[in-house]
Amino acid sequence: MKHVTERPYADPEAAARQLVQLATSIEPVQDGRIHIEKINYPFLYTLKASGAEFGAGIRCAVEKGWLELHESGTYVRLLTPGGHLLRQ
Repeated sequence: MKHVTERPYADPEAAARQLVQLATSIEPVQDGRIHIEKINYPFLYTLKASGAEFGAGIRCAVEKGWLELHESGTYVRLLTPGGHLLRQ
């Protein structure tokens, strides 16, 4: 029998908090832009999250007003300093 481990980013708010944490660690380029691949790659490959968890986390962060996602999907902007989001 195969045991399934719980996914730490299955909760969209946990994924959103992690994405904000990643975004705060990256130096923004012009106008506070953070290229999406700068948070996508570590979230998917370093933290071993799934694409669905990434998408749910981005949507949750946008809905809560933590991140702004450009309509093209190529970059995000932090809308809040994010320090209070890193405490769990």
